[in-house]
Amino acid sequence: MQHPLYQQATYLKSVPTLALCPDDLTHEVAFAGRSNSGKSSALNVITSQKGLARISKTPGRTQLINFFPVDETRALVDLPGYGFAKVNVKIKQAWEAGLTEYIEKSTGLKGLILLMDCRMPPTDIDLQMLDWSHSLELPIHILLTKSDKLKKGPAKASLLKLQELIKAEYPMATAQLFSSLKRDGLTEVWNKLDEWMEYERPIKEPKEIKEPKKPATTKKPKKKKNFRTFN
Repeated sequence: MQHPLYQQATYLKSVPTLALCPDDLTHEVAFAGRSNSGKSSALNVITSQKGLARISKTPGRTQLINFFPVDETRALVDLPGYGFAKVNVKIKQAWEAGLTEYIEKSTGLKGLILLMDCRMPPTDIDLQMLDWSHSLELPIHILLTKSDKLKKGPAKASLLKLQELIKAEYPMATAQLFSSLKRDGLTEVWNKLDEWMEYERPIKEPKEIKEPKKPATTKKPKKKKNFRTFN
């Protein structure tokens, strides 16, 4: 199963600041999350491309804003992972400044996909991201990743607990369970992306089922009676 728009995603460029971002995009959806939240895996599954976003064994390698256009005016954007990267303090401060400028000032940014591990409660940085998005009135959709690591009951309980929090404090936010491994929740996140991208998927018309032709039947000639009848 593939999405007609997101399967067309291609890598365009990686930039450190808003000034170097593409200026011809009108609809962007950014992906953010801790460096071990499964962000790259989710992007690869959403686009049906195994190697679109790099999956590093060392969390925190993504230090730039990465653009993956899906058509002339729309793009998925992979933001630097936060809270885990072991990098020089000055470099980290510079990339955080570039990230802040992009989220606060990008005119094409329509929404933020925030990825959290469903096995853990939201971290302080996750909550800061929610507070930040709320202050900017930026729509945010949370993917509780790695849902396949939990049984259905605990996974559902994790989602309900988060939904209670966002209902009370973050009205611009929505949430769902997601598994890159089993592709669970894929249609739901596609629908959210379509909404923000203002994209309407073409409706496939059902194929007309033709009834098989009945074999032509030849009428057997009636046998003439070889006897006479008398009234």
